[in-house]
Amino acid sequence: MKQKRLSQSLLAVLMAVALLISLIPAALAAEGGKHITILGTSDMHGNIWGYSYEDNKESANNGMARLYTYIQQVRAENPNTILIDAGDDIQGTIMTDDIYNKTPDEAHPVIAAMNYMGYDAMTLGNHEFNWGIPTMRKIVGQAEFPVLAANVKGTDGKLVTGAGWTIVEKDGVKVAVIGVVTPDVPIWDGGKEGIDGCTYEAASAAVKAAIAEIGTQADLIVVSAHMGLYAEFDEENGSDSAQKILDDNPEIDVLQVAHNHVVVNEKQGNLVIGGVRNGGRDIARFDLTLDADNNIVDSAVEIVDMADITPSEEIRSIALVAEAHQKTIDFINGGGSGEDGQSGAALGATTAKFQPENEIAGLPEGKLRDTAVMDLINQIQLENSGADVSAAALFKDTSDLPAGDINYGNIFDIYKFDNTLYRVTVTGKELKAYMEWAAACYNQWVPGDINISFDPEYPGYLYDMFAGVDYEIDLSQPKGARIKNVMFKGKPLTDEQTLTLAVNNYRYSSALKSQGLVEGKKEWESSNSIRDMIVAYFAEHSPVAPAVDNNWKIVGVDLSVDDPRRQEIIDLVNAGRLDAPYDKSYNLNDYDAILASAKPAGNVSVNGEVVGSAFTYQIEGGATYYRLRDVACALKDTAAAFNVEWNGQVVVTKGAAYTVEPIENPAMIPAVTETTLSVLADGQSVEVSAALLSPGYHCVTAEGLSALLGLTVTEADGMLTIIAQ
Repeated sequence: MKQKRLSQSLLAVLMAVALLISLIPAALAAEGGKHITILGTSDMHGNIWGYSYEDNKESANNGMARLYTYIQQVRAENPNTILIDAGDDIQGTIMTDDIYNKTPDEAHPVIAAMNYMGYDAMTLGNHEFNWGIPTMRKIVGQAEFPVLAANVKGTDGKLVTGAGWTIVEKDGVKVAVIGVVTPDVPIWDGGKEGIDGCTYEAASAAVKAAIAEIGTQADLIVVSAHMGLYAEFDEENGSDSAQKILDDNPEIDVLQVAHNHVVVNEKQGNLVIGGVRNGGRDIARFDLTLDADNNIVDSAVEIVDMADITPSEEIRSIALVAEAHQKTIDFINGGGSGEDGQSGAALGATTAKFQPENEIAGLPEGKLRDTAVMDLINQIQLENSGADVSAAALFKDTSDLPAGDINYGNIFDIYKFDNTLYRVTVTGKELKAYMEWAAACYNQWVPGDINISFDPEYPGYLYDMFAGVDYEIDLSQPKGARIKNVMFKGKPLTDEQTLTLAVNNYRYSSALKSQGLVEGKKEWESSNSIRDMIVAYFAEHSPVAPAVDNNWKIVGVDLSVDDPRRQEIIDLVNAGRLDAPYDKSYNLNDYDAILASAKPAGNVSVNGEVVGSAFTYQIEGGATYYRLRDVACALKDTAAAFNVEWNGQVVVTKGAAYTVEPIENPAMIPAVTETTLSVLADGQSVEVSAALLSPGYHCVTAEGLSALLGLTVTEADGMLTIIAQ
């Protein structure tokens, strides 16, 4: 392998020349130089379309279709572009988990889309193993590109996918791509077909062996690692640490990390490291500039957000993708299709919604007290397992069941993972240790705090709530000493008692076993998923009424509920003038400072003065829209005044006062997420981006308002700022 070191003086000259030639970081820097771009995706989790099936609506900032639009732009800019993926792609949506992964002999839409996108290589992620080795091989075997796993071997001693590395050549530059997956796969999927028969080598050792095999065949070494930079379980040896890969293999030029769903963007010397979030939310772009001898003279990494990218209709028009998308929507609406291909009836019904309203915006009541959603899941787990106690998590803060008919999207919303259920024998001492582990998600309460908050280092999906026992969580105490007064069948639970616990397969492996919380092994496993159990429950018991037994509560806190200052702070949070206190608590000892930090009492300003408020609709990760009539009302006595009315179409008259009474804020659901609105502004037709909200209100962006009024209009942090002379 070639050495890629140049003197500092020569490097400075080359970089100076590059600046004159182009502003692109990895532009060609010298005669005979080369520019290689590597694009890295990962953790796409089956999101081809850019669609939230559980919500039955399009997303605004993710999906493989958006990724492909950007990929094509980069390929047009630089034909020497390599596309790689770091795994966790065939799992994660209703489309994948509940339809296509159950029929692995059929064509898979995710792999079909990846084939069309022209991937050069893919690394296995841990979720590719969720259905066992045979299913994984059948699905990824449809790929028209190498699928890599240099550290996993089957029972025959051969690599489980047949490849650990591949070489891609662009412009005479040979780029070796080595793929490794976290060796922790058996922790989560042990017991599934073929999983335990494989061997899972430490990632750094497998990369070292691959580099030795590659020898002098490659000019550049790229490692695509389905793991985070730092160890997840093996902190002592670093077998699941990408940083350990780097420490042991200084030959590496580019490192792609994955698995943790977080943005990673850094350099260690000339080495570039990148990682993205999940669902096609971002793409990692690595730009390398090489001299005529294929030595690196400059490198850069950028994580590109897909929020402003238009989805590719090419991807959405792939026959299998379009068919799978519609099939999934039909599946959601009817819980499956009848023999005639038409959607069936709803899965069941409820008598009322299951989650209480949040007292404080952004602070989920579902994790602050017992709720009907969690009691339902735990009840179903107890009934199916025959266990004494059950544990389950609210995987998403906003998960709820609405009143009325229930479809598959609603089931997916309250239980998004395709977990199976285990029953395991535990002691009272072990159960309490597990409960303490779960309660570590909270921050400790201190006198003066008006709310309970959560430790940001503990993802919300790790917080389990328990049924079958009564207990208290004392948040005046530090982590490890919070679980109090645990009662089982009306009597205090002793450390020596034994009982059975119902828990999902992932929690059993990644917490109970990996954290050493229990010694017992599973004595029973369900043949169907917990999600299937919920579906069956609704089929048998509908309409289902929300029920809460209040078997647990938080104690040791005094939230000053009778102090009017508390309500004042909460009102400011709920009005959007203070940040939601999710990972911190507002404390009355800081009352004056808290009020001073509040945003202005409106979100529309003219020439630096706040003049009123406008209802806003935020596209997730995208644009902010302001209700046009609210803006007109706020500006009626200012130099930016205009009138808006409906005369067969939206008509705007600049300089005229808006005289209609302010609009009350009804509960509005966007009838159209985003559209184009034709507005007659002073007699001229102007087209602007808009969101149409029922019952017929139009919202426009700051850019759209600027086009309508001919004024400078900007938006930042929800504040609409208008400059008018």
